[in-house]
Amino acid sequence: MMGPGPIMVLSQNTKRDSGKKVQLENINAGKTIGDVVRTCLGPRAMLKMLMDPMGGIVMTNDGNAILREITVQHPAAKTMIEIARTQDEEVGDGTTSVIVLAAEVLGVSQQFLAEKMHPTVIIQAYRQALEDATNILREKVSTPIDMEDKAEVRKVIQSCVGTKFIAKWSDLACDIAMDAVKTVSMDNSGKKEIDIKRYAKVEKIPGGTIEDSRVLKGVMFNKDVTHPKMKRRIENP
Repeated sequence: MMGPGPIMVLSQNTKRDSGKKVQLENINAGKTIGDVVRTCLGPRAMLKMLMDPMGGIVMTNDGNAILREITVQHPAAKTMIEIARTQDEEVGDGTTSVIVLAAEVLGVSQQFLAEKMHPTVIIQAYRQALEDATNILREKVSTPIDMEDKAEVRKVIQSCVGTKFIAKWSDLACDIAMDAVKTVSMDNSGKKEIDIKRYAKVEKIPGGTIEDSRVLKGVMFNKDVTHPKMKRRIENP
């Protein structure tokens, strides 16, 4: 004999929707998130001025940094923000592009739902399109590069830096990025491992200019001057 089912305690304001109405609401929520960062895409992108809960002001055109400061309640909108976070963790670039692309994919699917196509059929078609696009990119569009050729690697980095606020100092940023990655790269049994999350960190110190930025091959401690006779420079302690 089976016992009673689970008891769910819900708030009085809780409501449950289903059907075509929810599908359209999810599409509109995704398109709204895409519209938030749409103007941040490309070399002519505009910066967004954000204020965090502590009162700090940040100006950026990075999609993940913008969506990280947005508080949403809609489940589909939260999923879109998770897409940007995953893209940033796995790739490190393209957070704005992936949100705009996902919003367009949702917008295009709206006409298929209006034609009474089942969502699983639409998803299956999108997966087939993804597989075909991946094959075309891999076989016809992608270009292999030599990781030891600094000129080719610099072009790849410049394609990422060109749309950022630091594009004016792109040469310096590219040199710093290449130097930092080569510093933390390790060879384990013929397999190259680059863990920039654990071994490379960006420290921001007030004062100076961007040209003062450089890669330190070691560990840095932020130590304030606590005594007038305290040494300002120590070499080989």
